[in-house]
Amino acid sequence: MSTSGLIHVYTGEGKGKSTAAFGLVIRALGHNKRVAIFSFLKDSKTKYGEMEAFARLFPELIYIRFENASPLFNKSVSMEDLKKSVDESFNKALEIIKEKDVELAVFDELNICMRYGYIDTKKVLDFLKNKPENLEVVITGRDAVDEIIEIADYVTEMKMIKHPFNRGIKARKGIEF
Repeated sequence: MSTSGLIHVYTGEGKGKSTAAFGLVIRALGHNKRVAIFSFLKDSKTKYGEMEAFARLFPELIYIRFENASPLFNKSVSMEDLKKSVDESFNKALEIIKEKDVELAVFDELNICMRYGYIDTKKVLDFLKNKPENLEVVITGRDAVDEIIEIADYVTEMKMIKHPFNRGIKARKGIEF
């Protein structure tokens, strides 16, 4: 049994899924690993703090935010357009992994893409089953599908116990985004 190139899943309703993945990114970079983060479904209007920090780490860190506009937030986007966009983004991520011989790849919010059918789960499973042996993979997002949980080596579910949003406190720059 190989101890390199394992699969991590961070899921659940609680805060911290992407943050946990990004902590692993920092650790891997500290050991000179080739790292890439691929973010799906992050809206293009929000200026996320981690994105600003990641830009400073280039070229040691490859960071790509795919602009996969959702019909939930943009009524002019069709479900078919979203599916095509996510599929093309996933294909691009796989190309980069191969070209750059990435050792740690984070697929941020890919769980949601599979749960809601924006990408075929079978396609992701095929990639995971045939990925390079040394490639460590992290998949984040709420609602991880059972097939991904089954194949993963690590599965962590973030559970919300309490959140300021429930008291009417809006997301804060530098803390929630």
